[in-house]
Amino acid sequence: MKMRKSLRESSALARLLGVAIGLYALGGIAPGLEAQAVAITNGEVHTVSGPVIPGGTVLMEDGVITAVGRDVEVPAGARVIDASGKVVTPGLFDSSTRLGIVEIGAYQGTSDGSSSNPRMTAAFNVSEGINPNSSLIPVARVEGITRAIVAPGGGASLVAGTSALINLGGTRLSDMLQKTPVAMYATIGEQGARYVGGSRPLALLRLREVFTDVRDYAENRSAFAAGDRRAYSMSRLDLEAMIPVVSGELPLVLSVNRANDILTALALKEEFGLKMVLSGVGEGWMVAEEIAAAGVPVMTVAASNLPSMEVLGATYENVSRMADAGVDVILTSFDAHNARNLKFQAGLAVSYGMRHEEALRSVTLTPAEVWGVETAVGSLDPGKAGDVVVWSGDPFEILTSVEHVFINGEEISYETRQKALFLKYRSLEKLPPWK
Repeated sequence: MKMRKSLRESSALARLLGVAIGLYALGGIAPGLEAQAVAITNGEVHTVSGPVIPGGTVLMEDGVITAVGRDVEVPAGARVIDASGKVVTPGLFDSSTRLGIVEIGAYQGTSDGSSSNPRMTAAFNVSEGINPNSSLIPVARVEGITRAIVAPGGGASLVAGTSALINLGGTRLSDMLQKTPVAMYATIGEQGARYVGGSRPLALLRLREVFTDVRDYAENRSAFAAGDRRAYSMSRLDLEAMIPVVSGELPLVLSVNRANDILTALALKEEFGLKMVLSGVGEGWMVAEEIAAAGVPVMTVAASNLPSMEVLGATYENVSRMADAGVDVILTSFDAHNARNLKFQAGLAVSYGMRHEEALRSVTLTPAEVWGVETAVGSLDPGKAGDVVVWSGDPFEILTSVEHVFINGEEISYETRQKALFLKYRSLEKLPPWK
């Protein structure tokens, strides 16, 4: 009898231990268990929110940053990483990606980032389609990206749907998902004209109709439910999804490039009281003062200087000129497979006139502020998530490598599909001859 009881107790203890280990592996900490403290010492610490700290220490405990400075006391038993001669920054924040919703671009079965149903566009939210096991996520995080906005794109309408903010360290969506919806996405200009019949004025008419209908629906829900209202230009679910946008609570990310279209977007913002972020802005430098005066952030790339009929004024100096005018600039990748190149976007911006500290801010704290999560991520400050990267040198130099990446205080795995392929074919000795 005693033996049976002992076996049951041992089995129960084993199950509890298994649960604890499982929670730890998923990034959660079971009650009574603590993650090992990590101290990154002697590094050139770029906090972003404050001055650079030479020979500084960043201390992380239980997944968060607990101390940053030169005279930080390292607790006994902490893991110590000597970052002498290295650069320490917050994890990079990519504000517009397709990570987790696109795997093979040419195969529709692996693409879950858009709606082709015109009756379900604004209500479309990418969050439930994110694949946490996408092979593209490890590729991005080993290059220092720790947070990303997964945004909708394409589809069948001016309005594309809403986005989600994820950390790149989890193994399940519930561990990764930080915020959703983050913003609503729409487009005007050349692309918007294609959606509605080929002209910019028609796209603007359509968008104004949407905003007007949403306002009317929000004020007359009961009448609509009773069938005592005119037909609207959107479905009920789309109208519901748009209410936070027209009330100024949820940002509208408006894709636009041509200078006069940018001015039109700013006028729409004022007309309807929208909280707006401009995306693309290839000719933003031409109207930078107006963008700054409107207090509208922009999301763009630095590696774009090829002119087209949509962007005749394209220049590599677009980013630095907007920043000099006082525009809040967010650098992003607009990509999935090459989100890893975010640091190169920042480096190119620096080489064409953007100040280094502004470039680092554009991929860390500025996006955190724009998307409303600045109290949790974006800089190396006590109380924020332990998203920390140790670089071999200047993160924006092409030969600099990532040496350590922490997300929520835990170091990530550095295994990627690319690395596996490299190791597999590193030696050709065991392969049969080619002829």
